[in-house]
Amino acid sequence: MTTITPAPVRNGIDTAQVYGTLDALKAQPELARFEFRATNRWISGTHLRSTIHGFWGAGQEDSSRETPFVVDASEPPVLFGHNEAPNPAEFLLHALAGCLTLTIINVAAARKVTLTEVSSTLEGTLDARGATGIDPSYRNGFERVRVSFSIKGDAPREKLAEIVERAKARSVVYDMVANPVPVDVVAEIG
Repeated sequence: MTTITPAPVRNGIDTAQVYGTLDALKAQPELARFEFRATNRWISGTHLRSTIHGFWGAGQEDSSRETPFVVDASEPPVLFGHNEAPNPAEFLLHALAGCLTLTIINVAAARKVTLTEVSSTLEGTLDARGATGIDPSYRNGFERVRVSFSIKGDAPREKLAEIVERAKARSVVYDMVANPVPVDVVAEIG
């Protein structure tokens, strides 16, 4: 009688699925192309709403999401809004925290490290004189973003630090924030 040992799930990650996906991408590189999408509409004042549902990935349109994700954004009163939701710059910090954290968890699972805690604090500093048009010598966006992680697990400090460095090297959002990305903007006027 053959006993099948289930693949280890580490940090909530099915490592067999991870390695299966990596093997599939190596064998069929065309499966690695993804296109993520969001639609957005203005509600009122600085309040707006994005809907995120389908995406293209692994060679096909993904239909795993039964319900779209709906995310609002706004601004605080000091930036002309009414606090209906976090502002877009805060969502960027959320996206960066999320991507780095997910990547840390996946890298740790693949390297057989069980994590017991991953938390982070992010701070983005900007001078609003640029974005408000008061002084164009200031950048519109963040001048600097600081990310501080607290990570605990069943590995020495050096290995945990190595996992963080590997996550920085593989995080999609970290790459987009740290390196310029061409952005094409078109407008249908009228």
